[in-house]
Amino acid sequence: MTGATHMEPMLPDIDAGLGDQVLDLVAKSGSFAGGLNLPLKTSIGDLVSAMNCYYSNLIEGHDTHLADIERAMKNDYSKEPKKRDLQLEAKAHIEVQRIIDRGEMPHSAVSVDGIRWIHREFCSRLPDSLLEMEDPVTKKTVRMEPGELRKYHVVVGRHAAPEPEALDELLARFVQAYSSPMLSKTQRIVSVGAGHHRLAWIHPFMDGNGRVTRLLSHALLRELGVGSELWSVSRGLARNVDRYKVLLEAADEPRHGDRDGRGNLTEAGLANFCRFFLDTCIDQVTFMQSLLNPAELMNRVEVWTEEEIRAKRISKGSWRLLREAILVGEFPRSRAAELTGYQDRQARTVLSELIAKGVLASDTPKGPVRLGFPSTVIERWFPGLYQPRPAIADVKEAAPPAIADDSGRAAMAKELGARVARRGWSAPDNFDETIAIYADEGALAAMLTDVWKADTLKELLDLHHIDLPGMAND
Repeated sequence: MTGATHMEPMLPDIDAGLGDQVLDLVAKSGSFAGGLNLPLKTSIGDLVSAMNCYYSNLIEGHDTHLADIERAMKNDYSKEPKKRDLQLEAKAHIEVQRIIDRGEMPHSAVSVDGIRWIHREFCSRLPDSLLEMEDPVTKKTVRMEPGELRKYHVVVGRHAAPEPEALDELLARFVQAYSSPMLSKTQRIVSVGAGHHRLAWIHPFMDGNGRVTRLLSHALLRELGVGSELWSVSRGLARNVDRYKVLLEAADEPRHGDRDGRGNLTEAGLANFCRFFLDTCIDQVTFMQSLLNPAELMNRVEVWTEEEIRAKRISKGSWRLLREAILVGEFPRSRAAELTGYQDRQARTVLSELIAKGVLASDTPKGPVRLGFPSTVIERWFPGLYQPRPAIADVKEAAPPAIADDSGRAAMAKELGARVARRGWSAPDNFDETIAIYADEGALAAMLTDVWKADTLKELLDLHHIDLPGMAND
């Protein structure tokens, strides 16, 4: 039977590359959101929880439209059963994440109770149709109980998950390894990626393991002080889903010889997944930080407002109310006249139009108003937030998607050059420009991860069959 030693090692060795990634993530997450007021931060957090749900479901092959998610949060469900089920699934995911973001999760993320709590909270909100599945042995329909560990053998892709009888021992080792007081802060942050793989490898539940794993990673990042309600790792994983799944599978493999750690599973594969996971976190923090820059957000909202006024879809004076919501977070309705410069009745009309459009929101009919984010304005106010890309690796989110995009390739080549320098390798003159000519986007994306496992620059280039002029043969 599978035992705890079968999923060793639990952590890869922390080399210079992993250490630098951790420092980068800590620095960037620490400087994030300083310019956002609390009400605006809360509203954006609600938007991000919906985004996290959207992308996490997309990884599972469930493409729920943003407008359908928005309607589900208002208890407005489709009459079509399948669409309604997906709406309920989306709402369940959002509600659980918001509990986590409010700090109301009753258990530590790295605990058996915490893992089962996430599954129970998520699945207990699902319709019966999504809890019913086929018994792999008897072929009869069985009902999955929320929070209960699986009782059946399962195969996921090429991975035969451990026997049900082994789950208690494996989960106990999972908790022991990733909650150990002996771990440094760097090791704890690397352990989020390592634990992400190892929990997926354990596959403790009949279904819902992917969502539970991603929610657990979100919760753990928050516990460690680097996660936030303002960004989501699921977005980056979904936008690079093929590489995500390939690296998960690669980390399932047995050890590749004596130079591949001392455990049963490949340490190199686990290290590669951790590097990818940390890169994804860094990219998403960078992307959201640029998207939520207060001055740039204000500019985008102002441009949208001017266009809506010219089209006579909203009234003059609207911008002053929206600007106030961005600057101070929320304001009492009684200030509408003062802010617009209109008489009370006209000011109330402007305010009511914006509330009806959903761009201003309030918890009560007479309560203060704050900025709202209906699906109709998301692409204008937050461009690129809901645009899944091909699996090319979000190396730098700010770079445009590249199918044959020279600027995107140049950005990837520049980042590769920086990582080569970080490894202390000697590179030919004009390496960035040269590698951008000889390597396509796919090769560059792969090398950005493989640079940490190769011993020399030549080994890295040989791995991808790239022969650079001026490159030494040693």
